[in-house]
Amino acid sequence: MEREWLFSLIPLTIGAVFLSFGVYGLRRAGALRRTGVTAEGRIVRHDVRRDDEGATFHHPVAAWTTRDGRACEYSSRFGRGSIGGGFGVGTPVMVRYDPEDPRRFAIQGWDAATVDLVFTVLGSVFTAGTLMVVLVRLLTL
Repeated sequence: MEREWLFSLIPLTIGAVFLSFGVYGLRRAGALRRTGVTAEGRIVRHDVRRDDEGATFHHPVAAWTTRDGRACEYSSRFGRGSIGGGFGVGTPVMVRYDPEDPRRFAIQGWDAATVDLVFTVLGSVFTAGTLMVVLVRLLTL
């Protein structure tokens, strides 16, 4: 076998990274669904971030009080290009958070597992496809 097979490590690595991020996000969302606590909060502001290409992403910052009386104010890990109609500053929202670590939370209706699912599917396709090509290549030598 020649060195060309080394190029298959590129999509395999990309696939493994995507798969890892996706599975992590899906597990986190599942844990919040199982053991998370809901609280009524409100959007207090939006953190605006720009990526390397200049695209702008709005991350809503939710504020709520935990059952044990701690005040929390954290930015969503998901950003969108525009602010949805129901997520302006001052809007009441439902927040599901981890009672042991309130920084792990999700704003219901904003944070969706769709992104994590897409990463998982793409990672699986890249990883499985690359492994299949490598195995066929090894068997046909």
